[in-house]
Amino acid sequence: MNKIKVLVVDDSAFMRKAIETMLAGEVDIEIAGFAKNGIEAVDMTASLKPDVVTLDVEMPKMDGITALELIMKNSPTPVIMVSSLTQEGADTTLKALDKGAVDFIPKEKSYGSVGILKISNELKNKVRRFAGDKGIIHRLKPPAPHQAAVLHAPAASKKAASSAHKKIVALGTSTGGPQSLQRVIPLLPAELGVPVVIVQHMPPSFTQSLAARLNSLSKLSVVEAQGGEILKPNCVYIAKGGKQMTVKRSGTTASIVIGDEDPKLLHNPSVDVMVDSVAETFGSEALGVIMTGMGNDGTKGLKKLKEKGGFIISQDEPSCIVYGMPRAVAEAGIADEIVALDEIASRISYHVK
Repeated sequence: MNKIKVLVVDDSAFMRKAIETMLAGEVDIEIAGFAKNGIEAVDMTASLKPDVVTLDVEMPKMDGITALELIMKNSPTPVIMVSSLTQEGADTTLKALDKGAVDFIPKEKSYGSVGILKISNELKNKVRRFAGDKGIIHRLKPPAPHQAAVLHAPAASKKAASSAHKKIVALGTSTGGPQSLQRVIPLLPAELGVPVVIVQHMPPSFTQSLAARLNSLSKLSVVEAQGGEILKPNCVYIAKGGKQMTVKRSGTTASIVIGDEDPKLLHNPSVDVMVDSVAETFGSEALGVIMTGMGNDGTKGLKKLKEKGGFIISQDEPSCIVYGMPRAVAEAGIADEIVALDEIASRISYHVK
């Protein structure tokens, strides 16, 4: 069996050892080498030809972002960023995702050896997922130019007529979501006419950075939901990392509720939790959208939305960075339209107008 080769890049001997420990004992994974700075990372990626690179950001001689750019230019390889759970770390991680990193794993400077191992399974799963995907680099293209969405008939593999103009959009995404949302939200028109609620699987502080970034690129107002907001047309609300977001109606108005982390759930925030509440509150007036991501979060909630008469758009396989969550929805038979990433903005506009 050909083992998956991983190049570990970090100036911290502790972090290099921690990542080595996480991957130790896996029969299908081996450490191809260790690099202590960006210059070594670029050279060793070219010479060792690893299947996956884990890359720190702050390093001497050459930082991780510069190294990432050179790796993607000279030796395109799936790169997983190792990111600190700080606002600065979140901002830098989003920049790295824009420049071709496939995903990230969080680290905390205060972690002891027990704490750092909590992300062991996440790292193993991502290493295996990205090493086995030979086409992923080609799908990590930069965001499209930010232009107005064009309304037209669906270029979809499965088509259905929406029964009514929708009054809310509920969107869920995970791995590959930050990059992909930049090719959807900035293309929505300023007068979309409805609110958009989004769950993106990310830690605290990362969702705040994502909201700020999307807001700077978009015609709509994009915020990280704090709880208590009255849902307004032409506003996008991103669930806070580490919390659960739901919507509720009181009289003629609907608002956002932010709840504590649920230890029984794999994801905080959860697409299922958010969409379930949208289905209860808006029923047939809701439009559900599921985009790139690992696993099946969102399928249960979207099944309920479908039962309530809602309409569902699913991203197609060729345009997904990871075809997991959309696959689960498609295989459940509840997708009304299956469309490419660059068609999603126009399809949202079509169904809410």
